[in-house]
Amino acid sequence: MLTQEVIEYISQKQHEHVQIVSLSLGDLEVRVASEGLKQVLAFLRDDPALRFTLLLSVTAVDYLDAAAERFEVVYHLRSLHLAASRQAALIRVKVSVSENNPTISSIVSLWPGANFMERECWDMYGVVFEGHPNLTRILMYDEFKGHPLRKDYPVQLKQPRVQLRYPEVENTARYMHRPSLGGDLVQISPRKG
Repeated sequence: MLTQEVIEYISQKQHEHVQIVSLSLGDLEVRVASEGLKQVLAFLRDDPALRFTLLLSVTAVDYLDAAAERFEVVYHLRSLHLAASRQAALIRVKVSVSENNPTISSIVSLWPGANFMERECWDMYGVVFEGHPNLTRILMYDEFKGHPLRKDYPVQLKQPRVQLRYPEVENTARYMHRPSLGGDLVQISPRKG
C-alpha cells in the first residue's frame, strides 16, 4: 500500500471519528475526535492491511494559550507490516483535550504497555485516563502538588516536605562483608627471553 493509499484507506474506513489524515514530517498523522479514540486505535491495530501493532509512546503537549484546546494527547504507533514493504510505517494519532476537563479514554485494554505511559502523562500533565487500572503517580512522590510539565507550573513552587519513608539511623555499610574478589590468584611470572 502506498502512503497516499493508506491516507485514503484510513479516511474512508474511519470517517466518522477521524478529522484529518495527512503526511507530516514523513510520518502519517491522524487527528481524532476524543469519543472515537479507542475505535480508531483498535482499527489501526487490527486491520490486516495496516497492522499498527506496536505502541511506541503516549505523551501530551501543553499549548497553554496557543491553541483552541490546551492539551493534545499524542500516540505514536509503528506497523512492522508496512515497514517490511518500505511504506510510511509510523503514525501519530492526536487527540485534543480541554483544560476544564482533561479526560480521555485509557487504552490499556488495547495495549497493556500503555499503563506506565498513561501514568507518566497524568503525573506530568494532569491528563486523566478514564478506565485506567491504577492511575497513580509514577515519577513524582505521592504528596507532590501539581503537574510539573504544565507550562503554567510555578518553577519556584515549594513542595511539601515529607518524612523519610525508611530512615536510616546509622550507616549500615560497615556491617557488610564481601568475599574477596580475587579468590585464589595465581601469580604469573614474566617471560624470559
